[in-house]
Amino acid sequence: MKKSYSAISAMILTAVFFISTSAVAQLNFLPRGSQMAKVSQRIGNTDVSIIYSRPSVNDREVWGALVPYGMNNLGFGTAKESPWRAGANENSIFKTTHDLTIGGKTLPAGKYGLHMIVNENNTATVIFSKNHDAWGSYFYKPEEDVLRVDVETKEIPHVEQLTFNFENVDATSAIATLNWEKKQIPFKIETDVTENILVEIRQQLQTTPGFSRQSWEQAANFALNNEGDLDEALAWVDAAIAGQFFSQKTFNNLSIKSQILAKQGKTAEAEALMEEALPLGTVFQVHGYGRQLIGQGKNNEALEIFKWNAKNHKGTWPVHYGLARGYSALGDNKSTVKHLKLAMENAPAQVNKDRVAANLAKAEKGEGIN
Repeated sequence: MKKSYSAISAMILTAVFFISTSAVAQLNFLPRGSQMAKVSQRIGNTDVSIIYSRPSVNDREVWGALVPYGMNNLGFGTAKESPWRAGANENSIFKTTHDLTIGGKTLPAGKYGLHMIVNENNTATVIFSKNHDAWGSYFYKPEEDVLRVDVETKEIPHVEQLTFNFENVDATSAIATLNWEKKQIPFKIETDVTENILVEIRQQLQTTPGFSRQSWEQAANFALNNEGDLDEALAWVDAAIAGQFFSQKTFNNLSIKSQILAKQGKTAEAEALMEEALPLGTVFQVHGYGRQLIGQGKNNEALEIFKWNAKNHKGTWPVHYGLARGYSALGDNKSTVKHLKLAMENAPAQVNKDRVAANLAKAEKGEGIN
């Protein structure tokens, strides 16, 4: 009977042991000494994030001690030599929604384990590994590296808790920095915003947005204004103009096509297309086209467009304002003043009257208004 109770007791103790260890392993919500953190930055249309744990210095010697220089055997796991995990606990994670260029090399869109080799000579190697869910660097395999970038470290004022930042952010790039104790490890990340957007446009046009004429116009206009493939842009705007169930010839899409043709050097075709577009345009669209011509230095052509607008939208705002701009571009100050006074009479709101009055004051002093 005693043997039976002993056997039962042993079974209970064994079960309790497994339940306890299992429960402890799952208590991931408990506070850590090195708290988790995440820093994100959008560059163009690319979202870049770094997820990491933040150890503190705590009066410890960090570089060359807590973080050994070079590659090291950490005494655990399968790696014979490991880099630093660029933080604490699990390895740090680097995520990007689009391809990046780092150190002149391509890092494809994706999620990576972020490691670093810190050297004694103020240099470091930043490593992006395809293994992003390991604990620390204990299971690091060099054959899983997707990219390695050598960088120079910098001396900075003391930073108690390890911190990643994004600095010097502009339209196409940023510098990601790891800052801890008195060392900064920076690496520049760049992205081809135009190509990223063009890739997304091509994908989106195959889905719901592709059923809208405006989407094809927007796609063509983006390619036109951002050094995209002009033949591709032409195909997109042609789809908006004709041949599809959603197609419709409008001033906007004919204007876009005209600009593409002009950029391809097909001037006569571009001009003929704008003549076709004018009757489809509103008074404001035609006015905007006239101003566009002034911006291109085509002042005689601009005046003809403003005259066409005044004839076909007689007495409406802003035809006289356009004529004033056209005459001012040609240096005809008398006609400029005349049409500014007429524009004052049919300006629809006080804000329009104020803008005309300011230009009238300039014109009466012999100054240009464009």
